[in-house]
Amino acid sequence: MPAFFLEPMEAAAPSPTPSPVEVEVLRVRRFMEQNRFAEALSAVERLAAEVPQNRDVLYMAAVSLRYLQRVPEALATLERLEAFHPGFSRLFQERGHCYVAQRDAPNAIAAFLKAVNLNPALPASWAMLEKLFGMTGKRKDAKIAASHVAKLKELPADIVTATGMFSDGEFVPAERIVRAYLLKHGDHVEGMRLLARIGLELDVLDDAELLLDEVLKVAPEYQPARFDLVRTLLKRHKHVRALEELDKLLKAEPENRSYRTTYATACIGLGDDERALKMYQALLAEMPQAADVQLSVGHVLKTLGRSQESIAAYRAAAGLRASFGDAYWSLANLKTYRFTEAEFARMRAEEAAPATQLADRYHLCFALAKGLEDRGEYAESFAYYERGNSLKKSELRYRPEPVERNTRMQQAICTREFFAARDGVGATSNAPILIVGLPRAGSTLLEQILASHSQVEGTMELADIPRLAQELQGREADDENPLYPRVLADMPPEDFRRLGEKYLSDTLVYRDGKPRFIDKMPNNFRHLGLIHLMLPNAKIIDARREPMACCFSNFKQLFASGQEFTYSIEDIARYYRTYVELMRHWDLALPGRVLRVQHEDLVDDFESNVRRMLEFCELDFEPACLEFYKNERSVRTASSEQVRQPIFKEGLDQWRNFEPWLEPLKAALGELAPRN
Repeated sequence: MPAFFLEPMEAAAPSPTPSPVEVEVLRVRRFMEQNRFAEALSAVERLAAEVPQNRDVLYMAAVSLRYLQRVPEALATLERLEAFHPGFSRLFQERGHCYVAQRDAPNAIAAFLKAVNLNPALPASWAMLEKLFGMTGKRKDAKIAASHVAKLKELPADIVTATGMFSDGEFVPAERIVRAYLLKHGDHVEGMRLLARIGLELDVLDDAELLLDEVLKVAPEYQPARFDLVRTLLKRHKHVRALEELDKLLKAEPENRSYRTTYATACIGLGDDERALKMYQALLAEMPQAADVQLSVGHVLKTLGRSQESIAAYRAAAGLRASFGDAYWSLANLKTYRFTEAEFARMRAEEAAPATQLADRYHLCFALAKGLEDRGEYAESFAYYERGNSLKKSELRYRPEPVERNTRMQQAICTREFFAARDGVGATSNAPILIVGLPRAGSTLLEQILASHSQVEGTMELADIPRLAQELQGREADDENPLYPRVLADMPPEDFRRLGEKYLSDTLVYRDGKPRFIDKMPNNFRHLGLIHLMLPNAKIIDARREPMACCFSNFKQLFASGQEFTYSIEDIARYYRTYVELMRHWDLALPGRVLRVQHEDLVDDFESNVRRMLEFCELDFEPACLEFYKNERSVRTASSEQVRQPIFKEGLDQWRNFEPWLEPLKAALGELAPRN
C-alpha cells in the first residue's frame, strides 16, 4: 500500500485531553473488565446524574444491571438508551442478552438481528443467533449465522473491532485502529476498504477514492468496494466515472435496486432528469411502499417544473412513513405549498415523538416553521426554525476559522500586482458565466434570466472549481498554513491554461452546444483569483442581497447538503462578513472584473438591470430574458418554483416579520446591519 495512505486523515485531529466524564467512563470499564459490576453500577449511576443522555454511561449501566441479575431494570435502561441513541448496535445486542437471560428466544432473536443489521461486525450477536436458530429449529438461518461467525473469525481482530466502531459512528478511534494495523501488516483488502469508508464519512474523499482504487486493483470483483467507490465519486461530483463503475456493477447484478437507484442519482448529477425519472418510476412500480424512492420521484418532478405531480409524490411519500420529515420539508420547500390542519397535527405529533430520528426531527422542524410562517404565526415559527437549526448543527463539524484564514491568505497573495505579473495566462474562452455570492441571494433568478437567452446554457451549481482548488491543496494537512492559495504564486503560466482547459472540457458534459454557459456555484466567490488566472475571459456576476434578508433566508433554509455555515446566527453573520470583505478585495485587485447585481435593485428596476447584465456578458438584448418565468428548463435549487413566476416585491423584507427575535443577528453583522 502506498505510504501516503498511512498518514492521518485531515479530519481526524489528535485526541484532546480527556474530559472528567471520559476519565470516569474508562474507570468504570476497568471495573467491568474485572467483573466488579456493583462498583461499576454505583459509578455510572453517579455519572448518569451528570450526563443522563450519555451513550456509554447508559450502556454500561444496562450491562452491569444484567450481570447483577436485575434484568427488568437493564431492559428499562436500554429503552432510555434507544430513545437517545437509536442507531447504537450494541444496545440491541445487550437487549438480546437480556432476553436470553429471561429465556425469551423470539425477542432475543429479534434484538440480535437488529444489532447485526446495524453492525455486521458483532461476533457475539452472530454466535447467539446461530445458537438460538439452532434451538428453535431454524437450520437454514443457523447456517447463515454460522457463516458470519466463520467470516469474522477469518478477519484480524483489529479489523473486526474497528469495523464495529465504524458501524456505531466512532470514526476517529476506528481509523486509529485500522491505520495502526495497516502500518504493521501492510496491504489488507478489508482494512483498506474500511479506511476508505471512514474517509468517505469524514469527507476525506481524495484518500477514499485512492484507497478504493487500490483495493479494486487487488480484488477487481469485490463489488461492495466498487459500490463504495461509486458513492465516493458521486460525493466528488465525478458523475461520468460513477456511471462507468455502475455499469460494471449492473452488468454483474442487473436487478440490484441499490445500484439502479444510485444510477438514477448519477443521471441527475449529469442533468439527465428524464432518464432518472424513468428509472425511479420503474423502481417504484416494483417497490410501491418505498418512501425514499417516492421522494426521489417528487424531487425530479419538481426540477422539471411539474409542480402538481411533485406535490402528489411528496404527499405519497409522507403517507408511506408518518415520520418522514424530508417529505414534509420537500413540500414546504416548494415555497408555494400550504399545509392542511391534518398535516400540521401529524407533523407536530411526529416531531414530538421520542422515537423520531434526528434527521426526521429537524426536517419536521423546518417544515413546521415554514408552514407557521405562511400562516403569520411568527413566534412559534421562529421557535421551530431555532430548534431545527440547533438539531442540524449538532451533527456537523463546521468551523468558521478555516474560511476566514483562507480569506486572509487570498487577500495577501492575490494582489493587483500579483495579477498584473500574470496577465494573459489561462484559457482564452469566453464561454463561462459564473454567478457567485451567498445562497438565497437571488442567484437562481439571475441564472434563469440569463439562461432564457438563446446563446446561453443554464447548467447547475457545478463543483468543478472547488474540486480544482482541492486538488491544488493536495494532501497537505497544515490547517494553519494551507497550500492553497499559496501554491498559486509558484505555478507556471501553462498550468493556469491547463486548468482552464480542463474546466472547459470537464463541463462539456453539462452542455448542449450553446456558445455560453452558466456555472452557478455560489461559493466560487472564494476562488475568484484562481478563476481569473485560469479563465481570464469568463464573466463573473456577484449576486448580492441585503444582509439581514440574506442571512435570515439562509437560517430558514435546510440545504440538501453543504452550506454548513447556515445553521447558527453567529456562523451565518461571520460568513456574510467574510464574503463582503473578500468581494471588496476582488474589486480592488481586479477592478471591473466582477459585476455586482443587488437583488433589491433588480426587483425595483428589472429591465434596466437585465440589460446591464446582458451588456456585461457581451450578449444582445432578447425579450425572452424579461419573461424568464416562461423558461421550462430544469431548476435544481430551493428557488425553483419562485423563478417560474414573474418577479415580485413582496418577499424583499420578509425578515422583518421576525425582527423581534433577530437582535443577535443584527449585533453579529455589526456595521452591515440596517440602521432603521
